[in-house]
Amino acid sequence: TFSAALDGRAWESRFFNVWNLVISPSGRHLAAEVRLNLYDYTIAVDGNAWGQTYNCVWAPCFHPVSGAVVAPVRMAGKWAMAADGQIIWPQRFVQLWQQCFNADGSKLAAIVAPAYGRWTVAVDGVPWNVTFGQMVTDLTFSPDGNHLAALGKDGNQWRVAVDGKVWSNAGDMVWQPVFAPDGLTVAAKLEKDGQYTIAVNDRLWQQRCDMMWDPAFSADGRQLLIRCVENGIYKRRIIPVSTITG
Repeated sequence: TFSAALDGRAWESRFFNVWNLVISPSGRHLAAEVRLNLYDYTIAVDGNAWGQTYNCVWAPCFHPVSGAVVAPVRMAGKWAMAADGQIIWPQRFVQLWQQCFNADGSKLAAIVAPAYGRWTVAVDGVPWNVTFGQMVTDLTFSPDGNHLAALGKDGNQWRVAVDGKVWSNAGDMVWQPVFAPDGLTVAAKLEKDGQYTIAVNDRLWQQRCDMMWDPAFSADGRQLLIRCVENGIYKRRIIPVSTITG
């Protein structure tokens, strides 16, 4: 009873349900979660369903270079990662979703639960050693694709984790990490006790603000643009990164 359309051209195929439509980087292909009947789920690409069916699936994504379609799939009570209908990670997880590739497609990361109620990140199927009790979100690859950051929540406190190492500084809220162009420096906006600041490589900027926007690195990664509100006045600051990191 459901189909999908790309630029007004509908698939000829019909499904019980269609969810989470994703367009390829080229803009020419469309993939989605579909349900074939009451019990069987799979992924459809340009209206063509994978030959395999599963107990459940999550949103697909396209490989940025090859165009392969990758999606988490549920089999025999556990979640696995599949590409074009074939399982590509031997590991199985209690939960697995929000997968993303780095820019050249050489690495695939996802948010996973290796055990019930414990969350972490897996890269190419290998989970980080650290886990969080409430959630993990905001997967972010560095521009060169060699490093990965995420946010983790444990005990109502948010922290940044980079390449499996968790920052000691926590906030009531932390926003998506931002990498410097070289991938070696990471900054994030942080809220604590109703005030905002910036953390860089787990070092806190000493200034506290009434409001703040996400930081931005200069092209050489040595300076940081900070936009904030201090005592009711909007300010733009450009400061050396070393001011925070020491």
